[in-house]
Amino acid sequence: MDKTLLSYKGIKPVLAGLAILTAIQSIIIIIQAYFLADAISSLFGGDLFAIVFKKLAIFFIAIVVRQLINILKKNMAYRFAARTSEEFRKSLLQKLFQLGPRFVKEEGSGQTVTLVIEGIMKFRRYLELVLPKFMNSAIIPVMICIFIFLKDIRSSVILILSFPILIVFMILLGLAAKSKADRQYESYQMLSNHFVDSLRGLETLKYLGLSKQHINKIIIVSERYRRATMGTLRIAFLSSFALDFITMLSIATVAVFLGIGLINGTMELHKALTILILAPEYFLPIREVGADYHATLDGKEAGKKVQEIIDKESLQQKQETIPLWKPTSTFSVKGISIHLSDSDRPALQNIQFSVSGSKKIGIIGASGAGKSTLIDLLSGFLTPSSGEFQVNGKKLTTLSQVHWQRQITYIPQHPYLFHDTVLNNIRFYYPEATEKEVEEAAERAGLTEVIQSLPQGFETIIGEGGRTLSGGQEQRIALARAFLGNRPVIMLDEPTAHLDIETEYELKETMLQLFNGKLVFFATHRLHWMLDMDLIIVLDQGKIVEIGTHEELIGKNSTYYQLVKTQMEGI
Repeated sequence: MDKTLLSYKGIKPVLAGLAILTAIQSIIIIIQAYFLADAISSLFGGDLFAIVFKKLAIFFIAIVVRQLINILKKNMAYRFAARTSEEFRKSLLQKLFQLGPRFVKEEGSGQTVTLVIEGIMKFRRYLELVLPKFMNSAIIPVMICIFIFLKDIRSSVILILSFPILIVFMILLGLAAKSKADRQYESYQMLSNHFVDSLRGLETLKYLGLSKQHINKIIIVSERYRRATMGTLRIAFLSSFALDFITMLSIATVAVFLGIGLINGTMELHKALTILILAPEYFLPIREVGADYHATLDGKEAGKKVQEIIDKESLQQKQETIPLWKPTSTFSVKGISIHLSDSDRPALQNIQFSVSGSKKIGIIGASGAGKSTLIDLLSGFLTPSSGEFQVNGKKLTTLSQVHWQRQITYIPQHPYLFHDTVLNNIRFYYPEATEKEVEEAAERAGLTEVIQSLPQGFETIIGEGGRTLSGGQEQRIALARAFLGNRPVIMLDEPTAHLDIETEYELKETMLQLFNGKLVFFATHRLHWMLDMDLIIVLDQGKIVEIGTHEELIGKNSTYYQLVKTQMEGI
């Protein structure tokens, strides 16, 4: 049994319950074999069926009780698996929200979606199968072997000697299968990421005339996954053959010696039949484990991957109450620096600034200057290496605080649209919102005409697998979510970077309405937004090189001025 299973919440009472039921089941199996052998030997000895009927009745009752216990064990494992997998899903989603969009980008959106949806289901199936089967293999063979030992020492010795050989073969073949399964899982992750990215970019590829070339890449990745799967299946079939071969050989050996004993008159028919009926039951639990081992490998690997993500260093410090942001509130960043694992130099260095009340803060700089990193930091998705934050005078080492993040609306470059209705997509963060409230939010985001043009209006399915929307329409969905939530702090990470300038100007008026009365941090490389900002932070190689209003920075004739000049010359 995997040692990590023992770390799961509530596993010990489940194992204790399964152990008790399995011990009772073992006794039932022995009773079943004993009375069946007794009935057969009595009939063979010439007894009437009426005399044997009672023994057969006990045999059939034992079968029923055995199956009932089996159902109880499965239900117990099912409930534990359902509860644990649901807790895993919640913990995984909570951790993903803590780690933020940067982690999802690094891991691959396709892999992350696959892990949350399919990986958790496979892990649940793994728990359902592995707990009862491993408990069976730990208890049933031992109790059967003890009973056979009391009846015939030679038969028990044969069974005991064959068991370790069987285990060794299973371990060797299991290690080979695990190696294959690991490679298959890597291929599966690659295929997932490739498929999701291809699906998202299919329209663009088609527009550029590259869709046919991309088909060949999908075929290559799919073929690699097929070969990995077939390699794993070959190992699985080989292990099943070895398992059945050694099992049949051991049972045949026991049967030969029992037959010799019957011929020599040193063995009673009843005893021989009982041992011969119990011999397959002795190997059955380990055969079931072997049969299900390969079926649960993906679930086991998925569980490990989920646990790795959950165990990643949490950004959350001790949760503190942060008051709701108000026009009188103050926010300070003091000496913040951050080092990312994929870079030798600091991503941000000695960041310091203070703001108060409802202001629009523009964050600009060249590509790689640290704009997105600063937004992720202020959103609580990254934790600084040094420095501190202050919210209304309260010192914090990280903004990964529930009370802070509940006040934030985060709008990225590519808002995620779920495979659901327009209505549910808009009220995703507020499922309790009424249709009227959603309609008002959609109207403020400029979505009314778009929704009216859809076949089913608010009930039209959008997102992956549903009706596609343009980039501007997707951003309007994100804005509608923000209008509906009406949170006091807004973080924007280049939300218009992939839009054409005409679409951006259409959205601009709507976005400026959203910013009214809120604290806004807006990271962008399009400098026309800076004219509407109350304060501008200019980043260069992870450092704040300038800070001030548009007029002040233009007057300095320095970094900001050069950025404006360069962008104006490029028009």
